[in-house]
Amino acid sequence: MKVLKLFGHVAIIIMLTAITQIGGIIWLLAMIISHKIKKGKRIVFPLLYLLFNIVIIPPIASFFGREKLPWFNDHLKPRNWFYPLAFRNYVNSELKVQLEDAAYALSVSDITITYLDGNFPFLNGFPLLPHLSHNDGKKIDISLMYLDPQGKSTNKKPSTSGYGVFAHSDKNYSTNSCLQKGYWQYDFTKHLTFGTLNNLQLDKGKTAILIKQLLSSPSAHKLFIEPHLKHSLGLSHRSKIRFHGCKAVRHDDHIHYQTK
Repeated sequence: MKVLKLFGHVAIIIMLTAITQIGGIIWLLAMIISHKIKKGKRIVFPLLYLLFNIVIIPPIASFFGREKLPWFNDHLKPRNWFYPLAFRNYVNSELKVQLEDAAYALSVSDITITYLDGNFPFLNGFPLLPHLSHNDGKKIDISLMYLDPQGKSTNKKPSTSGYGVFAHSDKNYSTNSCLQKGYWQYDFTKHLTFGTLNNLQLDKGKTAILIKQLLSSPSAHKLFIEPHLKHSLGLSHRSKIRFHGCKAVRHDDHIHYQTK
């Protein structure tokens, strides 16, 4: 039984580390503390986790050049609580300032920047799964803009996770080509919606405004969306808008933005 418990704890530590970077260490500390004070981990771990998330990690991460994006803000916020709770809302200082400035500028157009996965608090090169490149504080995923069933612009999103509901087009040759070449993962995010609102449609006008605002920063490096979106949004002349390649996942459910 002791061996099974040990393997169970190791599995939890690995899982929490993969998902949150910090969670495995917190679980280990919770095991030690709960043993010392004779309290169950079900009480110790959540309290310790929140303490680390809200109080301890942000100033340490800031010392190493990463800052957390806000939880509660009228114009810059996460799709849901998972992203900040899982320590996936960290970016470098320059990107944070860019996003805050963009959010302020876009507020006059009633556009809220809704972020998804950013980066972990520490260590360049530490993978933020399942992404290939969110590992240096310079990258962030952002939701597209949508229309409600009455055709009015809304800050609601078509999936709980922010991923997996695609803006389809009959000119979406890149997706068809990647799937035909055997890149099975290319549309895998359709299984990671965690609930959908399929009555929302892409707001081309405000999505284009959002993208143009992001790219207006001198430090903007590149932005990934599907080629068919680049065309339909009237952004074909924008050289910083790139195709991400078949080894990634499709980008007509979100924007990938990164700084230099």
